[in-house]
Amino acid sequence: MHEMALCERLVAIIEGEAVSGSFRQVYSVSLEVGFLAGVEKDALQFGFQAVTRGTVAEGAVLRILPAAAQAECPLCGWQQTVSEPIRLCPVCDGPLSLSGGRELRIKEMEVE
Repeated sequence: MHEMALCERLVAIIEGEAVSGSFRQVYSVSLEVGFLAGVEKDALQFGFQAVTRGTVAEGAVLRILPAAAQAECPLCGWQQTVSEPIRLCPVCDGPLSLSGGRELRIKEMEVE
């Protein structure tokens, strides 16, 4: 389960920020996760609770924020923000090009 490794990296980033930002406790972490990132949200929640034990983020709430992607059809020029994978243009049935949707980044932390 690669979500555990992601959580370990997330906690390492949080711990580094705690040192440089001089905070002692993290109450919540808002994490932007693209729908194309290949991350199982329940596994991410479980992993976060497991790896934060004994850290400044122990007991913190992990908020997972969905990140959309931009779909564009190179044939007809159709564009739209999408929050689920689609492969064909709804206008001309051409193949879509997706940008974004693979994000995994900390958007906000509530700290003390």
